[in-house]
Amino acid sequence: MIRPKACLAALILAAPFAASAQDAGIIRHPIPSSDFPIAQAIEIPAGATRVLLSGTVPAPADSSADPNSVAAYGDTEAQTVSVLKQIEAKLQEMGLSMGDVVKMQVYLVAPSEEAPMDFAGFMKGYTQFFGTDAQKNLPTRSVFQVAGLVNPGWLVEIEVEAVRP
Repeated sequence: MIRPKACLAALILAAPFAASAQDAGIIRHPIPSSDFPIAQAIEIPAGATRVLLSGTVPAPADSSADPNSVAAYGDTEAQTVSVLKQIEAKLQEMGLSMGDVVKMQVYLVAPSEEAPMDFAGFMKGYTQFFGTDAQKNLPTRSVFQVAGLVNPGWLVEIEVEAVRP
């Protein structure tokens, strides 16, 4: 007979010692002769669990602004940071970290018809989370310019795949 309390206690005690994708046998292949902060390819060993997070959009930055405006959510950099903070929190709730992210898909909206997507603004936000001294594990990544997202104020939506050893 399995005792739920005993299982829960064992999980709580084991949580600080849980392995991460950083030491789970995952092989990250950098882009040769490049310091661009993404991986060229990633190998995931058999037995590792894939965790797929749905697309995440920015939280409001200015509650006094029209909730359907860019002013309510900030520019591309601010929205990227907001989205990545939310992803980081979701991963932490599942016992994972940004270092466990192996794949990222990014959807960027051009801020106006005259301007293309703000890739530089996205990269300013992205490099606060990936390729830092504290978090060197780089995911594979694709960035797409899209015509729009559900809310006209959103410029950024990101979905990620993480690996649980």
